[in-house]
Amino acid sequence: MLNKTTYSKVACVGTGVSGIGLGASLKRWYGETDIKFFERSNHPCGTWNINRYPGCACDVPSALYSLSYEQNTDWSRVLPTNEEIERYLLKIATKYDLLPKMTFQVEVKECRWIEECNRWRLFIHDLVQDKEFIHESSILFSAAGQLVYPRELDVPGVKSFKGDIFHSARWRSDVRLEDKAIVNQTKSLTQIVRSKHWVFPPVDMPYPSWLRWAFKHVLLFLRLHRFQIFLLAEKDFQLFPMTKRGAQLRASRRKAVERYMRSTAPSKHHDLLIPDFDLGCKRRIFDCGYLKSLHAPNLVLTDRKALEIVPEGVRTATGIIKADIIVMANGFRTNEFISPMVVTGRNGQTLTDHWKKFGGPEAYNCSVMNGFPNFFMILGPNAATGHTSAIMASENTINYALRILKPVISGDATTVEIREDAEVSYAYRMQEDMKKTVWNSGCQSWYVKVNDKEGGSWNAMSYPYSQAHFWYRSLFPVWKDWNIGVSMTFVSQVVGLISMQGKTKRTYNQLIPHFLLLSACLLFLGLIKRGAIANSPELTKGFY
Repeated sequence: MLNKTTYSKVACVGTGVSGIGLGASLKRWYGETDIKFFERSNHPCGTWNINRYPGCACDVPSALYSLSYEQNTDWSRVLPTNEEIERYLLKIATKYDLLPKMTFQVEVKECRWIEECNRWRLFIHDLVQDKEFIHESSILFSAAGQLVYPRELDVPGVKSFKGDIFHSARWRSDVRLEDKAIVNQTKSLTQIVRSKHWVFPPVDMPYPSWLRWAFKHVLLFLRLHRFQIFLLAEKDFQLFPMTKRGAQLRASRRKAVERYMRSTAPSKHHDLLIPDFDLGCKRRIFDCGYLKSLHAPNLVLTDRKALEIVPEGVRTATGIIKADIIVMANGFRTNEFISPMVVTGRNGQTLTDHWKKFGGPEAYNCSVMNGFPNFFMILGPNAATGHTSAIMASENTINYALRILKPVISGDATTVEIREDAEVSYAYRMQEDMKKTVWNSGCQSWYVKVNDKEGGSWNAMSYPYSQAHFWYRSLFPVWKDWNIGVSMTFVSQVVGLISMQGKTKRTYNQLIPHFLLLSACLLFLGLIKRGAIANSPELTKGFY
């Protein structure tokens, strides 16, 4: 049985980095606090709450892995741990009073656009009480994340294993590792290598006390440090284009990284570790002590293919690798977005069906699709970067959405919707430009999904341009690409203003200017609705 329908101006699915950033920005920009969050987990902070495996940390420097308007002077090291990031996010959520607006342990089953009232209707399942309820909103955001659901192991027999078996992203703290199977904690560890990666020299280190003091007390010091890291990260973007200059940079960096790997890892493992594909094709990995750990006498590294999980361990072509615990580190389901949630837009079309018209998931400016008014995805298709901070991409998307949504938030418009031709042009141009990057150079990575039927590939994960480019696109929306449904309240205000001005005298000659003004206003509104007004500060200043 469904409970009474609730309503908020804005609804957001997810309470991770993007969800918290959205709530904070809404309050900062417009003083808007009418937002509700819905989260499947029992706690906010998304991936940084869910992932609890030993050594869990971020591979982006902490000064850049933060919101631009909430710099954290308490970072303890260059690459922050999951506990530090979680504390940082909770601090922001508390500051902007977002926690009371969050509903946990619920699953949004479907979001359906209701044309008659210009609202999104959310069908939500309470996982604790096992009942359904409905929530409606004028604006809908998906902040469900990109790397959410662990990939199923493509090895048969998982259920037959007599010990504990789990994914690294669903770490079980109740399983004791002593005298079992992890280096420095256990009797023995066998690691089955299924793919190779370029392992870069370490960049992590604790921040010295004088530097942490400077972050707190020296004006702009932390911002300058952040800007320095941003520039270094953007410089690495030059590695990705398939140009002569890009090839030279990759070759030079490859020599340095390979030299490090050979000098650090045991020589007997070089063939198992050192890739034969181009540097940059997969996401780079900063060494956190992994290569040195391979010297441990209780560790066995092998590339023998796992054929089957059996009760006592893993069966390979040469025998059985016995194990008490099996940890699956086989990655996440990628090139999928919002699943298993169903999003149904205009004319009953689901987002999944919409994407079938293309080669895979896509979105204009990584966030919006035609036929789905007032709906934005944060860190949607192609928003991921291979060289810099995902939080920066998330913040750019949020800022872009709030610029577009301003007339809806203020009540001057009912809907904003990207034009179909703009979306199609953007999606295919994105894929064409992706083909000119190292990500599509042939190596197997989670960025690219091969379409078995068509024989081609679709990259719904990577952004083929610099993050500076994404920031610029988000700062200056192309208004001609948008259809804006103007509210009748706004039209009534314009007509009422003209009527009041015309009450004093009723002569024909005096009414002519008012009729002309009304005609101009209606023409202006019609142009806006058709998306015909481009990004012109002079034209849009009063309206936006």
